[in-house]
Amino acid sequence: MGKHIDYRTKFESFSGKTLYEKLPVSERQLIRRFAFDYRLTFQEFRQIVEASRDLSMWHEGGIDAWWQSFKQNRPVSDKRLFIGTLNRHLDQLRAAPKSYRKKTDRKAIARDSKRIVLQNSGKKIYGMCPVASDKTVCCNLRTIDVVENCVFGCSYCTIQTFYTDDIRIEKNIAEKLDRIELDHNRFYHFGTGQASDSLAWGNREGILDAHFRLARKYPNMLLEFKTKSKNIEHFLISDVPANIVCSWSLNPQIVIDHEEHFTAALDERLTSARKLSDRGIKVAFHFHPMVYYDGWENDYTGIAGALMERFVPEEVLFISFGSVTLIKPVVQKIRELGNPTKILQMRLVPDPHGKLTYPDEIKIRMFSLMHGTFRTWHKKVFFYLCMEKRSIWESSLGYAWPTNERFEQEFGKQTMRKIRNSD
Repeated sequence: MGKHIDYRTKFESFSGKTLYEKLPVSERQLIRRFAFDYRLTFQEFRQIVEASRDLSMWHEGGIDAWWQSFKQNRPVSDKRLFIGTLNRHLDQLRAAPKSYRKKTDRKAIARDSKRIVLQNSGKKIYGMCPVASDKTVCCNLRTIDVVENCVFGCSYCTIQTFYTDDIRIEKNIAEKLDRIELDHNRFYHFGTGQASDSLAWGNREGILDAHFRLARKYPNMLLEFKTKSKNIEHFLISDVPANIVCSWSLNPQIVIDHEEHFTAALDERLTSARKLSDRGIKVAFHFHPMVYYDGWENDYTGIAGALMERFVPEEVLFISFGSVTLIKPVVQKIRELGNPTKILQMRLVPDPHGKLTYPDEIKIRMFSLMHGTFRTWHKKVFFYLCMEKRSIWESSLGYAWPTNERFEQEFGKQTMRKIRNSD
């Protein structure tokens, strides 16, 4: 009796430090029983709670379904067997390509109500890309961030862990962009989609007009608006500088449906790109993050085929490939939210920066297939990998730039030459 009372105290002390209270009542009751029967340690208890959360999010049967199967033919009193069998079950689900055949209930995805707040933060609104590193073959992208937070709900997004619930837009954007001083004699690639979607806000607070003004001031700059939206109206009515490029992150519609909530559909993204290209505005595409699942080969190569049918290479500045990459706080946030998602149903390994990503062999398969699908565009469009080490470049694309500075120079030379030739 004393031991039971002592464990109850222990259980109450550590259960609140996990996602236990976020589980359905039936799962909590079952896991509480596990805890007392097996005298689970805190780490073992947290592991079981996370397993229960994952199985539910993955739509792969809950912890109760697994337990019913486990206890039929095994001695249930063996804690090591219990935990080991559960871990093997999870590993098997991660090892096989995940299936998106089951539909996601869009009503089950909570859309946060975010306030829009104008701020004069005093922060430096531009700098190097936060993942720029000599550990990977890197393009030396620079970023401009005048909006913090996003209205979209992509399951894998890092933004969700960086900011408060508010969407914060800088005041006096044009004035702050005017303070950026660049060398007119060298190339710069600036992106605006790191802290929020570049086009989701349109020209609110004069965001786009201020960036257009900056691009005119520095014709040696390539200024990129990266998006998953269809909000292009201001570009259609504006005099857009030639050194502006709008890029779309592309995934198959089945991935958009399950993992990129509240974003534009795939066809809406391609149609928006086509409309801008018809006005002479350069476009680009990022297959990033590519998601590994059952049927990915046909779905991704299908998008590549659609691009080559709807665009000519002279209209497209560049195409990049990249995979799912997660920082540990994002993994925690995904489980905390508990939305239906399969993004964690995959074997994940550390990348050169310590983030979690797909194993090398999976990346090489995906990038090689996609790069090969675009073979007729290889000499006409700049292709590259994002945040990948040299060995993956060489195995996927057949080459890698010797230094990040050389990569940046070649990117600038090829993209800016295409811009000049289209004037």
